[in-house]
This record gives sequence, structure tokens and C-alpha cells, in this order.
Amino acid sequence: MTTTFITGANKGLGYETARRLTALGHTVILGARDPERGAAAAATLGARFVRIDVTDDASVAAAAADVAEHEGVVDVLVNNAGVSGPHGDPGELTGADALSVIDVNLFGVVRTTTAFLPLLRRSPDPVIVNVSSGLGSLAITHDPARVESSVIAPLYTASKAALTMLTTQYAKAFKDIRVNAADPGYTATDLNGHSGPQTVTEGTDAIVRLATERPGAASGRFMDRHGTIDWS
Repeated sequence: MTTTFITGANKGLGYETARRLTALGHTVILGARDPERGAAAAATLGARFVRIDVTDDASVAAAAADVAEHEGVVDVLVNNAGVSGPHGDPGELTGADALSVIDVNLFGVVRTTTAFLPLLRRSPDPVIVNVSSGLGSLAITHDPARVESSVIAPLYTASKAALTMLTTQYAKAFKDIRVNAADPGYTATDLNGHSGPQTVTEGTDAIVRLATERPGAASGRFMDRHGTIDWS
């Protein structure tokens, strides 16, 4: 039985990931900041809800302690929680705006990963999946054939570029854990006002694949639903 913890899982990509992995037989722990929405989502899926606010050290520590007490191990950690940040004129962005986005999209992954490392290391085949974005890729955002090249979202894109680099560093540092990043692609979620052409099921293909690979699969990869993306 595989025990999987997913952050930001009360809706969107996180919820669909939880639904699919539950259907595949995973014991899913649904992490979310909002207690009512998180508990309702978990009840619908047959998962267990644990409150976690990835921007709060105490909340992250309490979530890890809760899982340690009840499940005792985490086989797969999916760092999914994310925010898009403010929209509008990039010339009006502030340092506070930047901190609010990076606090969730990057620092939240650091907090959660650090807190859950002891639980992951109790697993015979520990896996971390960081939900990144093609919008964090220099190559993709400079390719005029890709829709990502037309997007202007300085803080979101910068935070996801940092997350992909963090993933490669974790993969190099944690030789005992498989660490990879997933690009969901342009998927219809609250993050983009449901404007994406992909369904949430399509958007979770790479996440689910990385979360369900057999032992011995490679670490340090960036994948979308079609395969491996170059680190660039």
C-alpha cells in the first residue's frame, strides 16, 4: 500500500491527483489550508484530510506530526500547492507581491519537503513530485510556437523557474529519494480562470505517472504528459 501526501488538494490539479491515486489504490492524505473545503474534498474521495498551510512553519510541522502519528510513513509527497500571484501591469509589482508568490510556490515546497523527509525516509521507495510549470522554462517561454511564450506573469514564472532548479538540486542531494518535477500544461483550473484547453485529468497525467513509477525509475527529470522536457 502506497501512502501519498498531496498539498493544495481540495480542488483543481491537487484534487484530481488525489482522486486518481485513490482509484489506483494509494492511501491518500489530502492536505489543504481551508479545513472545511479540505475535509469535504477528503470525504468525497475517501481520503484523510490533514490541514496544512505551506506558508506557515508551525502548520507544516503539525501536518508532518499528524501523519507520523497516524500513517507513520510517506511514500510519495506531491508538492502541488501554488498561487498565480497578482495580475495587471508588471510595472506596479512590489516586493511584497513577490514574497507572497514565492512563499507558496517555492518556500512552501522547501518547508514541506524538509518537514516530511523523515517520513519519506521510512519508505522503501520514497518519491517527491514537485508540480512546476512550462512557464518556468526559458526554452518553452521563448518558443513562439508555444502558448507559454505569450504569457506575461513575472512572479509566477520566476517562482516556477526556481522550483525546477530546486528540484534538480534535491535530486542531486537526496540520493535515496526520487525527486522529479511535473509540468501539467495549460489546464483549466481556478489558477487561470478555467481558460486552459486541457482537462484536469490531462493536466495530472505527468503527476500521476511520476507518483506511480516502479522502483528504479530516474530522478531529476522534468516531465509533461507527453514525456521528458529538457532542463532549460
